[in-house]
Amino acid sequence: MFERLKRRNHFGGEPFRDRNESGEYLSTLARQLTSSALEEDCKSQHFECPGLDSLFGWYEFDLRLNSWDTKRMVQLNIAPIAAAQATWKRVSPVLVRDTILLPLLGLAGILLLWWFVATFGSQLLPTPIEALQANLDYILHPFYRRGPGDFGLGWLLLASLRRVLIGFGLGAFVAIPLGFLIGMSRQAMLALNPIIQIFRPVSPLAWLPIALSIFNLADPSAIFVIFITSLWPTIINTALGVSSVSQDYLDVARVLEMPRWRRITKIIWPASLPYIFTGLRISLGIAWLVIVAVEMLTGGVGIGFFVWDEWSRLNLSSVMLAVLVIGVTGLVLDFAIGQIQRLVTRRPVKSV
Repeated sequence: MFERLKRRNHFGGEPFRDRNESGEYLSTLARQLTSSALEEDCKSQHFECPGLDSLFGWYEFDLRLNSWDTKRMVQLNIAPIAAAQATWKRVSPVLVRDTILLPLLGLAGILLLWWFVATFGSQLLPTPIEALQANLDYILHPFYRRGPGDFGLGWLLLASLRRVLIGFGLGAFVAIPLGFLIGMSRQAMLALNPIIQIFRPVSPLAWLPIALSIFNLADPSAIFVIFITSLWPTIINTALGVSSVSQDYLDVARVLEMPRWRRITKIIWPASLPYIFTGLRISLGIAWLVIVAVEMLTGGVGIGFFVWDEWSRLNLSSVMLAVLVIGVTGLVLDFAIGQIQRLVTRRPVKSV
């Protein structure tokens, strides 16, 4: 019996294989302690036999170890949650400062400057409070129709957006294939680059008389001007993206005898998408800038003509509202293109 006890963990021998074995062993041992054979065996070996209290105390200690292991496992499981909560507590003030407080501080600075100029520098310019009170009807009823030419600000904005999106879409439809041609062919680059470099610096409004002479109508002329001005950034960025594709990828495609169309769709197109979207974002921003100036000159229905018409009436409160609407719309358009880019490329979007 003593030799069997020595092999166990309590008496300094090898450890049990598992906790079930230790429990079964202690139960059997406790029953055998009542026999005198165990006592005689211990005395003959000059060994002091542990009593029931000692052995069961050790078993309780073993159970406490088991409980401690369980608690430790729970602590390890909740450790990432606690770390995330601590990180959030440390980072949240910075996020609130960067995303809320600092932008609000900048907006408050602009409003303060506006109020200062309107109060001390100009008799025509209204203060922010006066402009808000004067534009409540436009803000609360953006889609009203009160007669010929009397539309709410929402309808004017939609008319301008329609012209911009049509011209921008036509420009992208032409610019992206041209950019691929220039990026993939040196001969095409040498032939088209002088034309691009000549017409790219031309002011968008310089194209308006030419457009009016061709179409004799204000609406298609405005779309044509948008089309021309949105070409150049998309062409240049697309050509840059195509020419920047790693030559190693193209060499592997040639070794695999990949057809040209497959090289374009599987290698060149995905690699150049970030450049293409950068060009599209720049082109859309320029198109939205140009439409306001074009509508001022051509008249009709649109946010640009609204600005000029309200200035003719010396109604600067409505002009300031239109400026705010134009800026917010441009921000939304850029954000929309950025989200489309993120979904298509599956990469984080960087600000232009």
